[in-house]
Amino acid sequence: MDDAERLPGGPAAAVRDPRLFEEFYRRHLEAVMRFVARRVDDPHTAADLTAEIFLAVLRSAHSYRPDLGSETAWLFGIARNVVSSERRRVARETERDLRFSGRRLLEADDIVRIEDRLDAESPGRRALAALARLPEGERAVMELIAVDQLTVTEAAAALGIRQVTARVRLHRARKALRREAEAQAAEATPPAARTSSTEATTPDVPLLYIARGEA
Repeated sequence: MDDAERLPGGPAAAVRDPRLFEEFYRRHLEAVMRFVARRVDDPHTAADLTAEIFLAVLRSAHSYRPDLGSETAWLFGIARNVVSSERRRVARETERDLRFSGRRLLEADDIVRIEDRLDAESPGRRALAALARLPEGERAVMELIAVDQLTVTEAAAALGIRQVTARVRLHRARKALRREAEAQAAEATPPAARTSSTEATTPDVPLLYIARGEA
């Protein structure tokens, strides 16, 4: 996932120049919103997280290295950290008032636009749910490659790991998903043994489809 045109001077230059930062923001906003929409289903939360990701860019601009991947891949690394932090925050049920300011800023049209994006990315959320049982490291690599469409090189850069490590984790993840897909297929035979609850929990994106790198 290469950027069509890299911003002159990269994110570090954008942080120093409001005009460049606005250009950087507009260039990458849609990709960041898609990333977030694949992971949350509430428009207010999606708006808050998107804003937080670009605030994190201001703090982390110095860390971007163009030799390791595109601006988008670097942004996804930041976005993943922001989303993970939010999940931990919600789990602890603390600092809930941090969302209020973002909600006040949202107009009705903004809510509709974000809800449309959330609907569009619902298959991505289902695909992520299918990966939930993988170990954290393997799941992170598979998410970025199978769902967010990064290359192995970009996924490694986003996660701060070596390419060989990313490839090993990807191989293990696909192997595990194949085993799970085969197990699900075995459980589904004969058809009479299939219950309505089993059908309800079967992901829309088959595990084997993801495992083969076709999702």
